Amino acid sequence: MTEKKYGADLLVDSLINHDVKYVFGIPGAKIDRLFDRLENEEGPELIVTRHEQGATFMAQAVGRITGKPGVVAVTSGPGVSNLATGLLTATAEGDAVLAIGGQVKRADKLKRAHQSMDNAALLEPVTKYSAEVEDADTLSESFANAWRIAKSGKHGASFLSIPQDVTDAEVEVAAIKPMSEPKFGSASIDDINYLAQAVKNSVLPVILVGAGGSTDKISASLRALLAQVKIPVVETFQGAGVISRELVDTFYGRVGLFRNQPGDMLLKRADLVIAIGYDPIEYEGRNWNAEIDSRVIVIDNAIAEVDTYFQPERELIGDIAQTLDSLLPALAGYKLPEGSQEYLEGLKKTESTQFDTSKAEAGRLHPLDLVETFQSIVKDDETVTVDVGSLYIWMARYFKSYEPRHLLFSNGMQTLGVSLPWAITSALLRPGKRVYSHSGDGGFLFTGNELEVAVRLNLPIVQIIWADGHYDMVKFQEEKKYGRNAGVHFGYVDYVKYAESMGAKGYRATSKDEFKSILESIPEGSGPVVIEVAVDYTDNIKLADTILPDEFY
Repeated sequence: MTEKKYGADLLVDSLINHDVKYVFGIPGAKIDRLFDRLENEEGPELIVTRHEQGATFMAQAVGRITGKPGVVAVTSGPGVSNLATGLLTATAEGDAVLAIGGQVKRADKLKRAHQSMDNAALLEPVTKYSAEVEDADTLSESFANAWRIAKSGKHGASFLSIPQDVTDAEVEVAAIKPMSEPKFGSASIDDINYLAQAVKNSVLPVILVGAGGSTDKISASLRALLAQVKIPVVETFQGAGVISRELVDTFYGRVGLFRNQPGDMLLKRADLVIAIGYDPIEYEGRNWNAEIDSRVIVIDNAIAEVDTYFQPERELIGDIAQTLDSLLPALAGYKLPEGSQEYLEGLKKTESTQFDTSKAEAGRLHPLDLVETFQSIVKDDETVTVDVGSLYIWMARYFKSYEPRHLLFSNGMQTLGVSLPWAITSALLRPGKRVYSHSGDGGFLFTGNELEVAVRLNLPIVQIIWADGHYDMVKFQEEKKYGRNAGVHFGYVDYVKYAESMGAKGYRATSKDEFKSILESIPEGSGPVVIEVAVDYTDNIKLADTILPDEFY
């Protein structure tokens, strides 16, 4: 007798066919047959989290690191509504996610029934695709299409709402296998020759590389180009790591948030900006092209979103890596003019900071001392995740990363709470490598409950908490605007005890030497460690000030 198969089985078979390794989520009555199959039979590993938002962030990190959709599954009602922030962040920042949400039985959808709501309508504004599946036999095809949409063009989130009686219904069809990937070629020869000639005719060309240009494949092609053609490069925060140690002579910093970084000066001075995988949500054109006088050429896999401050004169559309490979022979022998090289040398010399770290309050670290100490410990192949807050500005500007997608920021939505969930996923996807998560004491408790997940899985995560007792990124900006602050104070939490209560090791550092000693003492292969570091943010106000003289513009 043939074993009965249900909608939930078809879903799991689809997950298996698409080589999904992990499903993150929290069960409930409307989706429990799916969880039953995942927990007790063949299929992806089920990672049960402590909140649906944390689960969504974990799935987002799969999309960011691998380029394949991360999968999150939750129950109906608040389970689905708790997906919203994570799906918004993923779609805005170009990370592929496929979310599955339980729904009431179809007969109850139009009633005021327990946990009944229009799931697909709720999540439509924050996804690329949002739909409800009404027939169990269409579950696999719906999954396949949602999967393809999530990772096509600019990646983002797809959502499938599945009524309980659909996952529980018997099915006769087999799960669809993945379709072959569309193969895109290089941009056209005419476009490549146009860009090559533009570079040769320019005095100071600059490459601005964004999130879409930071995959392993694209980074390899960009590095091959830069090894032969020394064009200066500026990264967005999410483009971090595309420049290797061997090519640091081409790196001129990152741009994001405030228009006062060395990269801004270089973009302003340049007579040609080559934007590779750049998305305006990372750092709007009005920030680096406020005068609307930049000559811009785009290399991307989809057409640009234009506005007053971002009007490319030419777009090289196609496989970005192949386009860069094709550009290399067209630029063979190109060298920057001597005057531009002298300007760049002067710009490099200004990178030493104007901050006097010795004036930090006793018992607290200056942010640059924290970054410098951490930099001396972390290895290039270890992943560093960073939450939003004042710490993310200091890390984005001053921490050096040399591998793509090993330094992770939320710079589109600037979503609090991403760091620890992203670290959990990084540890799963990069086994044997330590992962460092940086959070402020304001943002950590947004998802700090997921520390229990890291402990349960015995993941080698070091969670560093920059503690000062405020929502400080808001605080210093309010003080700059109004001369005072509001709504930024909260009570103290003993994070050492917090860590120990969940089975993690907890430490506290009040000096550079103490912080370094703790980092050096963590044994290889140890489970989660939490380090609370007291930070003096007095110099934060200077982050929004001009840091280079006018002659560098």
